[in-house]
Parts: sequence; structure tokens; C-alpha cells
Amino acid sequence: MTGWLTLWWAWIAFAMVLGIIEILAPGFIFLGIALGAAIVALLLLVMPDVIAGLGFSTMMALFAALSLVSWLGLRYAFRHQSSGAEIFTDDVND
Repeated sequence: MTGWLTLWWAWIAFAMVLGIIEILAPGFIFLGIALGAAIVALLLLVMPDVIAGLGFSTMMALFAALSLVSWLGLRYAFRHQSSGAEIFTDDVND
């Protein structure tokens, strides 16, 4: 049942689905998880024997840790992005 976890293209497909969900529900939540899945796919492509031999629990922990790091990185990268709305402290009639 967990044989699909060792397929790099399955992780890419999962990352793409999460990317599409991010487009539909913006907020950089699903994008961090998608980046985590893409990094796991890249690791499986580069060193498949090492990553595939980790087991289900360790692979899920790796995916969770990479997703968290990706999400925190995105949060750090876009921390100064604003909506462009101005805040007025004066009233026009003063």
C-alpha cells in the first residue's frame, strides 16, 4: 500500500495538486506543503535507495519537516508584502 511513496512522480503529482489548491485558496499554506512534496520528489529522484528505504513513518516525518521549513521560508520571504491599503490617522474634516 505504501509502494507509491517511493515513486518520485507520485510526489510531483501530489505537489501539483497542492499547487492547484493554492491557486484556488491563496495564502501560502498549501504552497509550502507543495514545495515539501516537490523536495521529497527531488530527493527520491537523486537518491532513491536511501529515501525509499526510510520507511513510512520516517518518510512522512521528512515530508512534514520539509513542508514546515518551506512554509516558514515562504513566510519569511513574503513578510513585507502588503495589500497596498493605506492607513489614515487624520480625518478629512479636521
